[in-house]
Amino acid sequence: MRSRLDQLFENTSRSLARRSSRRSVLATLGGVLTGAALLPLLPVDRAGRAQAAESKGGKAVGPESCQYWKYCAVDGFLCSCCGGTSSSCPPGTDPSPITWVGTCQNPGDGRDYMVSYNDCCGKASCGNCECNRNEREKPAYRPSRNNDLNWCMANANSSYHCSTAVILGVAEKAS
Repeated sequence: MRSRLDQLFENTSRSLARRSSRRSVLATLGGVLTGAALLPLLPVDRAGRAQAAESKGGKAVGPESCQYWKYCAVDGFLCSCCGGTSSSCPPGTDPSPITWVGTCQNPGDGRDYMVSYNDCCGKASCGNCECNRNEREKPAYRPSRNNDLNWCMANANSSYHCSTAVILGVAEKAS
């Protein structure tokens, strides 16, 4: 007497054998194994660590000051003084889809963080809290690391208003 589990397994196996070939089963199995091997290569959201770094650093100097640690490569008016925050645009403006990046050291934990500097566009210049720091800036032939360009040129309204500094994550050390 065979159990129902044995019968179910046998029927399922026979049905699978009728519908597919050995090659297709091996191809599917190979695809699954390859996908599983590539899983660790997918991007990981490290925003939690970046937010923790934001709350630790700059205790003596706040985001309204040009000396705030994550403004190490900013050039423009600080959005934190123009109705927005250090990482978000003020109402009525739109972030530029293209940015420049910098690597700033957080004095709170001594770690380097990758920071994206986003211009907020759509209104006339704010005029408050002008900040021009050029630490580790690259020449204009490396535009993604240069802060002297009009990054609002990609927006429908290319008027520059202010700049934000968004932490992307912990900068990995080159080995």
